[in-house]
Amino acid sequence: MPSISNKGKSMPESPIRKLVPFSEKAIKAGKKIYHLNIGQPDIKTPKVALDAVTNNKLSVIAYSRSEGSQEYREKISAYYKKNKIPVDANDIIVTTGGSEALLFAMGSIADQGDEIIIPEPFYANYNGFATASGVKIVPVISKIEDNFALPPISEFEKLITPRTKAILICNPGNPTGYLYSKEEIQKLASIVLKHDLFLVADEVYREFTYDGLEHYSILQEESLAQNGIIIDSVSKRYSMCGARIGCLVSKNTEVIATALKFAQARLSPPTYAQIASEAALDTPQSYFDEVIVEYKDRRDTLVKHLQEIPNVKVGVPKGAFYCIVELPVKNSDNFAQWLLEEFDLNGETIMVAPAAGFYSSQGVGLNQVRIAYVLKKEDLIKSVEILKTALQQYPN
Repeated sequence: MPSISNKGKSMPESPIRKLVPFSEKAIKAGKKIYHLNIGQPDIKTPKVALDAVTNNKLSVIAYSRSEGSQEYREKISAYYKKNKIPVDANDIIVTTGGSEALLFAMGSIADQGDEIIIPEPFYANYNGFATASGVKIVPVISKIEDNFALPPISEFEKLITPRTKAILICNPGNPTGYLYSKEEIQKLASIVLKHDLFLVADEVYREFTYDGLEHYSILQEESLAQNGIIIDSVSKRYSMCGARIGCLVSKNTEVIATALKFAQARLSPPTYAQIASEAALDTPQSYFDEVIVEYKDRRDTLVKHLQEIPNVKVGVPKGAFYCIVELPVKNSDNFAQWLLEEFDLNGETIMVAPAAGFYSSQGVGLNQVRIAYVLKKEDLIKSVEILKTALQQYPN
């Protein structure tokens, strides 16, 4: 019998999606599930984006340019400049989601066996992208006790080797909701410049910041013009996860030229999704103002009720719409499965994402889960009530 690749065997399962068979079985058994496990916003996609597709009169759905249409990239450039990020259309490659942008970035800057340092916990699929690219993730641990703030620069310095190519951050963070300050970005800038590394920033949650705080992009730092790479996406910004449109952004012409070769190999990003994404850039600021108020309200509601459960610890998000919650259990994978298979409260239960999959360090995060507060407040309150009762009844 033919064998599959070692790379295939080592590809990690998604901690977000691996429990789906258990949830489907629970639904068939008649349970109602509150999905806290996946960052699928319930916010409506801007009408202007939907209308652009509905009203389009294309007679042929043709290939676009490999780097994305000129018109769309020029509008993305205008969006960035409006956000004080000085990039031009030629600094942008449109990708099939932020996921492809990360794969292009890793393929462009790292060879087999090279290393990228990432503060953990981090977006679980970074593990998969690194495995697919033959890149080794070197984690530097941030702690819930510090609300997942940037670890000391000295901790990064200890991990830099001749094979280190980059530091990768998610800002604001998935799964922590942590928002890096300008000062923290400048500390990272100093270390990548000192060691001649890239700083890759996944900035897909840029718009979602709370408490009067503002997002500070790595490309607002002039010193990072040749070292900075932004990963971006329309998925969460405009609640367009299914469009699968993102982009890779860099002022480094060699990075862009290299990434373009990867883009050419997959021909082009999807045409209709680009049309929708281009139109979405005309979304009025009032849309975001309302969304931010809603998410902040949800965050405050969720955190308040979680903090009322004995022996539960929660990191307070400053951005995005996720938080890490530490539970009084030994293994959150087992707990999450038990919630779906064996527990319900009046026919209802919750689905959470076990947090160990958001770490690359073995044995870390076993008692943590990630919660996405993408449900309305009443459902979040009900979900926490279910969690509290479940913890009281959990046998392990």
